[in-house]
Amino acid sequence: MEERYVRNHIYVSEEDQVAVRNTKVIFGGAGIGSNIAECALRFGFERITIVDGDRVEENNLNRQNYTQADLGKYKAEALAERLLAINAKAKISFHNCYIDGTNVEGLLSGHDIAVNALDFNSDIPFVFDDVCKKSGIPVLHPYNFGWGGFLSVITPNSLPLSQLSDDPKGFELRMAEYVLGYSSFWNISREWLEKIIHKYKTEESAASLPQLSVASWITAGYCVNVMYNLVTGKDVRTFPKFYLSSIYDDGN
Repeated sequence: MEERYVRNHIYVSEEDQVAVRNTKVIFGGAGIGSNIAECALRFGFERITIVDGDRVEENNLNRQNYTQADLGKYKAEALAERLLAINAKAKISFHNCYIDGTNVEGLLSGHDIAVNALDFNSDIPFVFDDVCKKSGIPVLHPYNFGWGGFLSVITPNSLPLSQLSDDPKGFELRMAEYVLGYSSFWNISREWLEKIIHKYKTEESAASLPQLSVASWITAGYCVNVMYNLVTGKDVRTFPKFYLSSIYDDGN
């Protein structure tokens, strides 16, 4: 096995490591996508495309994978520079633009896995998924629930997220509420998440959803594990099921 990945042995076979390296992954959004991209690169995913029109702001630094020196830079470009500093041989491309109806098909073309970390400011996250479905590309939807990392996976054969709601406004909050309802049905207590949702909804000045670095990195691990499973043909839990982890759910 290549020296860079020799410590992956036992967990990952040499054959699978090659398959991972040759898998083309696109990140739509470089917020939480920035954490996932570095975890993926260190695991061995070396063909990465990053698309985001945002610039790094100071309030990103509590959870996203940027530094003080990146402030004001385009996220996609700053992340590409960071990844190449880790592995200069990796094939990293970036686009300092927003994904919209005019470019989504061209950007997604040729990729094997997509990470949909787009903001729900419009219906573009749903359009992104629709294009992926037509192209046979599985999509990972990561969410930051503060103390818990969350991932929902959409495949060409699974239900779409739009089944939950086709209105992008407030979609992240509806997803958190869906998780609570799903958990309650299966008698799983997630009191910590219920309290966060209640407090957020009752805050007079509530604007952006609260997010922590804790969830960003938990979610990154989930995403890379699922990406590996997709590449190697292992089972993956798809929507309406999901992955969620927090120490507050730990019954041990």
